[in-house]
Amino acid sequence: MLRLCVQKLCKFLGEGGKNINADIAELVKKGLDPRVQKMLDSVRVIGNNAVHPGAIDWRDNREIAEKLFRLINMIADIMISQPKAIDEIYDGLGEKNREAIVQRDN
Repeated sequence: MLRLCVQKLCKFLGEGGKNINADIAELVKKGLDPRVQKMLDSVRVIGNNAVHPGAIDWRDNREIAEKLFRLINMIADIMISQPKAIDEIYDGLGEKNREAIVQRDN
């Protein structure tokens, strides 16, 4: 189920959502933070190894599941929550201040 979360998250981040490995590769090409890539690939690989069509690996345990849930939450925080919070504050600076920042950086 957490692997499915990664698939849906990749789609939300602008990728196809059909092939998780290809979606992660595209995000990497677009400058994905290597830490986030490691988290995404960890969930992807563990998910691939744990669930196959018609079979669930019952050797998975609660500790692994909890760690994967934490990774999913960290990915969502880094990729969705933090940018949204930053944009809200930055947008509140006002157009004049944002233009001054753009001019400074040029």
